Amino acid sequence: MKKILYLIIILAAGLLSACHKDKKIIVNGTDSTAIKLEISNLIKDSVYLYTKETYLWYDAIPDYKTFAPRSFTGTNEIAALTSEVDKLSQYKINPATSLPYEYYAADPGSAKYSFIDDGSVSSELGGVSGDFGFSVLYQETNDLRVKYVYPGSPADSAGIKRGDQIVKLNNRTSLDYDNGTNVNFVVNAIFGTSPITMTLKKANNTTADVSLSVADYTINPVLKYKVFTMGDKKIGYVVFNTFTVIANARPQLLKAFNAFSAAGVTDLVVDLRYNGGGSVETAEYLDNLIVPAAKSGTQMFTYYYNNKLQADNHPLLSAIYDINKGDFLPANNRVNFAKSGSLNVSKVFFIVTGSTASASELTINNLRPEMEVKLIGRTSYGKPVGFFAIDINKYQLYVPQFETKNSANQGGYYSGMTPGSTDYPGKLDYDDVTKDFGDSTEVLLQHALNYITTGVYDVSGPKVQSLSKTKTMSAQQVSDMTLKLDERKFKGMVGGKKELRHR
Repeated sequence: MKKILYLIIILAAGLLSACHKDKKIIVNGTDSTAIKLEISNLIKDSVYLYTKETYLWYDAIPDYKTFAPRSFTGTNEIAALTSEVDKLSQYKINPATSLPYEYYAADPGSAKYSFIDDGSVSSELGGVSGDFGFSVLYQETNDLRVKYVYPGSPADSAGIKRGDQIVKLNNRTSLDYDNGTNVNFVVNAIFGTSPITMTLKKANNTTADVSLSVADYTINPVLKYKVFTMGDKKIGYVVFNTFTVIANARPQLLKAFNAFSAAGVTDLVVDLRYNGGGSVETAEYLDNLIVPAAKSGTQMFTYYYNNKLQADNHPLLSAIYDINKGDFLPANNRVNFAKSGSLNVSKVFFIVTGSTASASELTINNLRPEMEVKLIGRTSYGKPVGFFAIDINKYQLYVPQFETKNSANQGGYYSGMTPGSTDYPGKLDYDDVTKDFGDSTEVLLQHALNYITTGVYDVSGPKVQSLSKTKTMSAQQVSDMTLKLDERKFKGMVGGKKELRHR
């Protein structure tokens, strides 16, 4: 009886995965409450079963009866599913921290990596976004700023710039950082879909009132690139803000790196401070633009799946994908460098913050054994794992299915990469959103420029030229603030077996 029930659930999970996200399941022409409930229960079963099969830490998840996936509830279906995914993520304990591998400091009990989505992520990674096109951070507790703006977005069309101070949002002037009511108000407004109004204080101390509505636009992941000439040094600087799919990212990256090669760049600074990750294929491409030509053909990194997948024990995936024997073995999941372009540098500086995650960290980790790598900024997010999306009815499930390690077998940076530490040499300092990208006096960039030209990081004078310096944020507040404001932004590494094809 148990085998029969399991087979039924497997078939249901396969059916729900195969269904297009934009279609309902209709039984006998009826879309009744009872049928909706049963479909919702089957979706919950599928979330559990796919996780139990593919999750990197599946071995800690209890059996179906004990876990009871159908018991999870919420204000709506996706809230209930999120609750289920959060619970699934908390079983496996990291012995290094005595906390779950997916412990999320901003909201203990919720998943740090796993989530279920309505398809928005795949659209965004494809290079199309439907939002306001900007993000924010607190420079200080009473100083809310725009941290970046995507070209061609509603925010860009409204004249919003990095460094603009938000003094009024939806008629509210009480915006001070409190990790509570005020921050929730900001998050709901900035990352929501309802129109917003803002009063901005510009760099010249003038103010501007703007109104924004969400809209679709094509993401240009390269926000800035330029070349600095400092003595005998030619320093290339590029701000790469998201790892969109290769078709979207390649032309923009190539434009920047071709300019670097033409200018004879000798040193490179890659700004990933707000890059939450995305396509592994694009991360590989960026590494190939940076790595020395002599490394071409050598190992870049390896994917490691759970032992169940490696043993070809994957009935659910096999039901919907064409999978060959041994597809998940490490030997079949090694990626080699293939040098692209003609840039020739022996070291690279990465600017990072707590918003730097996943594919960004993969990019950094891949290069560590191959050339001199230095980090400047704050401790990164900490996500050495990745996933491929699993379609379940109108949703997509993302749970860590693989871990990556570089050619020196380095990985496991679950607590993030800390600049200036033994493993990640460089300089620990705070972000400076009061200056535009590429401003040589912006603190984190200035550290890199100073080191390249003088061999030391230290900058002179005030580090952050804020308009309001009455309430300085502690390191813990900066960390909490970053996590809170990034809650609704994608942080991931989407990749894995490129050979997987739906049946």
